[in-house]
Amino acid sequence: MTYRLATRFGRNSHQISGREALDNETLYRHVPSIFAREAHDSRSERYVYVPTIEIVEGLRREGWFPFFAVQAVPRDGERMGHAKHMLRLRRDGGIGKQEAAEVIIVNSHDGTSAYQMFVGVLRFVCTNSMIAGERFEEVRVPHKGGIQDQIIEGVYTVAEDFPRLIDATEGMKDTRLSSDEQRVLAEASLVARYGEDESPVRPDQIIAPRRREDVGQSLWQTFNVIQENLIRGGVDGRRQTSDGRIRRSRTRAINGIDQNVGLNRALWTLAEGMQRLKTA
Repeated sequence: MTYRLATRFGRNSHQISGREALDNETLYRHVPSIFAREAHDSRSERYVYVPTIEIVEGLRREGWFPFFAVQAVPRDGERMGHAKHMLRLRRDGGIGKQEAAEVIIVNSHDGTSAYQMFVGVLRFVCTNSMIAGERFEEVRVPHKGGIQDQIIEGVYTVAEDFPRLIDATEGMKDTRLSSDEQRVLAEASLVARYGEDESPVRPDQIIAPRRREDVGQSLWQTFNVIQENLIRGGVDGRRQTSDGRIRRSRTRAINGIDQNVGLNRALWTLAEGMQRLKTA
């Protein structure tokens, strides 16, 4: 099978995505911790080990296929084969669709993560991968007891939110924002990204679309533009140094798994909050 793959190797993660479902050879080459043969030796006898690849194989039999995978690059090189990883799975390639609902699985084999499952959306025009916010189902399965069936059931539990997820995206598409409201959403999003630290970029920069399909005043378009600019980085900005000088900088992409999940969910929650204000 011929793949159209996108790979990214950063200081703290390796990731792979494809327009066709990823096979085991491709996954092993880029995200080897999915195939760990045993838990990291720091784990006790009470730790129940279920290889992520067994879950992937079980889900393939159920019609779920991985299209994206990312693995953390730990500081301790000995943990590389057991490090935290994330997969995004969906039932088909979504040909002819604007978006596709996905199930996101996060796990590790070194004790840094339980099995976690979330619901998300892939937007095909820009391959933006979003994760739904706190109103949507989240399943956590710790590494103890009989967990394999619990994990498979967890995937179906979060997938039950697909209709509500699609309704939420359609509602955002129908919600129009003024320029002031777009700026307010951008300001709140910068706080979610940088916290109390001064942002290196202005709100108007992160609501600047990268492609013509994103030009518009809908909440969905605005949210997508903000999400892409913050997650992918590459926005020119300025920072003040400790001696008061202004230095030019460029925002970094969010490659860490925990930071990606946390910021994605926070941005979704902010967008839904704006929608509630508009429809109240």
